[in-house]
Amino acid sequence: MISTQSWADARRLWDYHQMGHAMRPCSVAVGLGSHDLGVADTAVDLYKRGLAPLLVFTGATSPTTQDRMPRGEAIHYRERALELGVPSSAVLVEPHARNTGENIRFSKELLKEAGIQVSSAVLVSKPYEERRAYATARKLWPEVEIISASTPMTFDEYVESIQDVHLVVDMLVGALQRLLIYPEQGFMIRQPVPDDVAEAYRRLCNEGFTSRLVPAS
Repeated sequence: MISTQSWADARRLWDYHQMGHAMRPCSVAVGLGSHDLGVADTAVDLYKRGLAPLLVFTGATSPTTQDRMPRGEAIHYRERALELGVPSSAVLVEPHARNTGENIRFSKELLKEAGIQVSSAVLVSKPYEERRAYATARKLWPEVEIISASTPMTFDEYVESIQDVHLVVDMLVGALQRLLIYPEQGFMIRQPVPDDVAEAYRRLCNEGFTSRLVPAS
């Protein structure tokens, strides 16, 4: 277990990472690769609701997914979508991306090569990656309107699904650190970080939730 303060701080970061965008029809839904098949499920739901006529799944294999998704994240996402009834003609696969920036750049290139005009895209990610996905896409795909989405769930529900509260908090902290340092490195646009979120982040770092931090340059 973690302290009451750390739990409250983690929930504050969780709420900040969620963009709260209203869904509307977009040219394409892009499912960002990860360990979470819920990304594919949410993308399929958007397709079935008529909010995205085309799905792009992007992602290679990482150390955290190679056992669960040995054929690659995007491939497993595609297989999941087909199982759920999406026709293969409505699914494109980008199997090489290894980070969020590559997810966006490679998906953009794939769609261009396929001759598909894109004016808007809904990015489907893990719940705590919504803001990072949005900020990255606004930097690398500025001509397209971006909406962020994820599987609807509360912080408590997500912790229950992962069964490792320390890992979840580490991931929340790591995602926020990237929002703070990546704009200076040209990877994403800058997002305003409210004081209470920044304070919660600092407290969680001080409490040792740092396994997902990247070395600051």
